[in-house]
Amino acid sequence: MTRRDLLARLVAAGALLRVRQGFAKASQPATAVSFDIPPHACDSHTHIYGDPKRFPLWSGRPYTPEPALPEEMAALHRALHVERVVIVTPSAYGTDNAATLDGMKARGVNARGIAVIDEKTPESDLDAMGRAGFRGARIISGTNGPTDPAAARQRFQWAADRLNRRNWHIQMYTSLRVISAIKDLVQASPVPVVFDHFGGAQAALGLQQPGFADLLELVRTGKAYVKISGAYRLSMQSPDYPDAVPFAKALIATNADRIVWGTDWPHPNGTAPAGQPPIFQIDDGRLLNQLAVWAPDAAIRKKILVDNPARLYGF
Repeated sequence: MTRRDLLARLVAAGALLRVRQGFAKASQPATAVSFDIPPHACDSHTHIYGDPKRFPLWSGRPYTPEPALPEEMAALHRALHVERVVIVTPSAYGTDNAATLDGMKARGVNARGIAVIDEKTPESDLDAMGRAGFRGARIISGTNGPTDPAAARQRFQWAADRLNRRNWHIQMYTSLRVISAIKDLVQASPVPVVFDHFGGAQAALGLQQPGFADLLELVRTGKAYVKISGAYRLSMQSPDYPDAVPFAKALIATNADRIVWGTDWPHPNGTAPAGQPPIFQIDDGRLLNQLAVWAPDAAIRKKILVDNPARLYGF
């Protein structure tokens, strides 16, 4: 390395520190992975929060995130031995997918994207995003409604009609109540459907909670994928979330071909009170190790980490 190259790296590092000053740091794994990760493993749910000077946040955002940059995500995945990634546009950007695209470009052929769109998004933008590696649209995003089943049905029908013209899927972070209300639409959907974060189940309510059987039925028949991601959204029992185990095992046993895994890095906390960090501090190494508890069979883990995301996202 030349002296000029070294100076350039130091300047870049200093710029990164200046960007990060005053923010809580996005987590990096503190625990080593305890099982063999198969080649081409995929983290199917992450977010990028870029430098706000380059990527302005949406004025109607439900929370203000800290920066979580592509180089930090790359460090995360090196530690986890994960090659591929799916970057999801978070609600803090509204329908602006530029930061997600920037993160995808940093990872090249090993990245895919999930956009947030609305009725005003032109077809030309969808065409361009498709060429860039976007493979789905997130139409409901937890803190960014709708929570009313009637409104959710209307949004789902609009999205299914529009995405049917391209090789994309519908993604939703919603509640079991909404999933039950749109079950018939999911069963008839012309495009694949993906539910984030255990379908919004709550571990404290048990496997018999209303709506979980409907989610299992959609998985069993192959009409929906579920991300076993963000266990801390399902459970309050950190750091290993033991009450998440029955839910993960039930979903995997129902149809292992429709399950994918993700970190949800950098773990945005959309309900953080004012003055508190807008992220959860999660040990992603320890969280990934729970996958070996949820799926003790290495062949099943390969489906979840490699085969299913390759099929769903077109790797």
